[in-house]
Amino acid sequence: MTQRFVKYSLILLFLLQQQFSYATEGMWLPQLLSKLNEKEMKAMGMKISAADIYSINKGSLKDAIVSFGGFCTAEVISSQGLLLTNHHCGYGAIQSHSSITNNYLENGFWARNQAEELPNEDLTATFIVRIEDVTKQALLNVTANMSERERQSAIDKQLNEIKKNVKKEAWEDVMIRPFFEGNQYYLFVTETYKDVRLVGTPPSSIGKFGSDTDNWVWPRHTGDFSMFRIYAGKDNRPAPYSKDNVPLKPKHFLPISLKGLKANDFTMVFGFPGRTTEYLPSEAVKLTVDVLDSAKVAMRDAALKVMDGYMRKDEQIKIQYASKYASTANYWKKWMGEMQGVKQTGGIEKKIAGEAKFRELVNANASWKQTYGQVLDSLNEQYRIITPYAQARDYYSELVRNVELFAINDKLISFLNEVHEKGTAQYDQLRTRFLEDMKSFYQNYNAEVDHDVSVQLLDIYFQGVHSRYIGGEAYQIWMETNKDGRATADRLYQESSLVSLEKLEALLANPYTTVVAQMWKDPATRLGMALRKGFSENVSKTLNETQANINHLQRIYMQAQMDVLGSTKRFYPDANSTLRITYGKVDGYKPRDAVNYDYYTYLDGVMEKYKPGDYEFDVPAKLIELHQKKDYGRYGVNGKMPVCFIASNHTTGGNSGSPALDAYGNLVGLNFDRTWEGTMSDINYDAAICRNIMVDIRYVLFIVDKFAGATHLVNEMKLVK
Repeated sequence: MTQRFVKYSLILLFLLQQQFSYATEGMWLPQLLSKLNEKEMKAMGMKISAADIYSINKGSLKDAIVSFGGFCTAEVISSQGLLLTNHHCGYGAIQSHSSITNNYLENGFWARNQAEELPNEDLTATFIVRIEDVTKQALLNVTANMSERERQSAIDKQLNEIKKNVKKEAWEDVMIRPFFEGNQYYLFVTETYKDVRLVGTPPSSIGKFGSDTDNWVWPRHTGDFSMFRIYAGKDNRPAPYSKDNVPLKPKHFLPISLKGLKANDFTMVFGFPGRTTEYLPSEAVKLTVDVLDSAKVAMRDAALKVMDGYMRKDEQIKIQYASKYASTANYWKKWMGEMQGVKQTGGIEKKIAGEAKFRELVNANASWKQTYGQVLDSLNEQYRIITPYAQARDYYSELVRNVELFAINDKLISFLNEVHEKGTAQYDQLRTRFLEDMKSFYQNYNAEVDHDVSVQLLDIYFQGVHSRYIGGEAYQIWMETNKDGRATADRLYQESSLVSLEKLEALLANPYTTVVAQMWKDPATRLGMALRKGFSENVSKTLNETQANINHLQRIYMQAQMDVLGSTKRFYPDANSTLRITYGKVDGYKPRDAVNYDYYTYLDGVMEKYKPGDYEFDVPAKLIELHQKKDYGRYGVNGKMPVCFIASNHTTGGNSGSPALDAYGNLVGLNFDRTWEGTMSDINYDAAICRNIMVDIRYVLFIVDKFAGATHLVNEMKLVK
């Protein structure tokens, strides 16, 4: 054999080994399973066919999966349109029905019959009717010499024509989404139901057990579920809310297995994952992990420590800041896990090694070399160029997000701009509406907390971002207070008219022209506008131009990867909130030296974490009683109550509420989270440590039946063994 043939064979062997090691990776389009995945899925243990998962000629699994509100996934689990999703997905609806007298968040809620089920304005459930490849039509008028703007304009015109001519029913909708960085396009015919009613929810002490402390963490003991029902017109079609509507008769609903799972059992997750970026070059991963994640974590870490200190000392502040703290902590924790996971698994090094093999294959083929020879290096170079601008953007975004005084400033500027556009004659009317809106803001605002947050974040921002990206005016203000966060914050909060509703009302009692003039003198407004101006002038323009270059090159690089590596690797498109299926196996994992996690948790673990009166780890008295008596009914196993389990399914945000399915397509669990070390799966899936977390369906049924006494709901379902 020639040396060149040996080298080429080794490259192919490397790629085949890479494909084998990542067998559970991927978020696959369901209509392509028979072509790309069915053989492997069956080899891993699947007992049904690809047609049982996706079919347009008969009821299939896809007909039981809905996009819940456009932000989560839910599944139909009865012939009467009963929906199952996460507690955190239904949280907004549950909260909207809660009051001091009926606190459903704290106490739970269970409709005793369909008449008691609660309607939810603007909550929707969207089914996928069918999916079609429209790539050829979408790219019909695209030529190689077009600019990105010209290319997109040509595509948009074609997409409009495709939508006009698609065959669909009057009540159905159409959407078209780009895939593989705009190299392919798929059309989705959808059916959206707008009457979705709350059926039941456990108390937050079950549905949110562990709260922020356990978020992104395994072992997990959270009963993260809630139930809704889809209602339709009497013709079973989508209809606005009406008391005359009837429960949906679905094309398919999921049978529920009580068998449970064991190690290496095949599992699938079917849902609407939000966003991933799996095909980035190495410099993009470096930028994310080494620069952007660390900047955002530093800002949020400082803000969280201040909030936590006040919340522990003051019950009123705890109430005001509980939601803000949870929102801030969610991605702070995710980004830390992402950094740790990529570094632990050598994610960047693997990217670099893969790129070296890609270059070798490209250079060995004259056609590929001519077409793709420079694309990877050019793309990596653009990421190096964008690094300081992207870092400045994230520091700025975190500053104005977490210092609420700057948010007030932005709201005030927007109000004054509206007055300017509509005319000063409407000032009084618009002022009244604006102040009314601000009352709810200030109810959950504490200037002392915000002052101390700003002390920390101003120091981090001005020390972490080079002055050339901040701008002269903002940096001048920083210098006026001796480049000191506390001195700057003291001036802002002592002198600004924005720190309380009373001061804001006093400011706006003046005529419009007076308010505008005083705005320039207010220290908070002065700094806020200077920061915004500096960002606009010194960061935004170059950032946007470079990002446009990256988008262009990323599209070409994506096509290059598919062309060059397509014979040895299957490609799945990045998540974009469209229907996908992922599959894997039940399995524990070893995140670090001397730590080995099992794949199941039990109610015993809930009681081990139990802290009476603690807002994260308190437990309802009835749950304690059921545990003590081991009164688990048909849902327990050998005197134990399963709660959660993990598997190697590739999931992300938007998969919350997705069904976990066994080899026969039966419902065995409900996806709600990922393990901390595996949150890197959005950019770097690694089967060794990437795990999704699911609540066992038997725990769901145990809570519904034995804890809540809502046995009539279980009786609706089809339980199988």
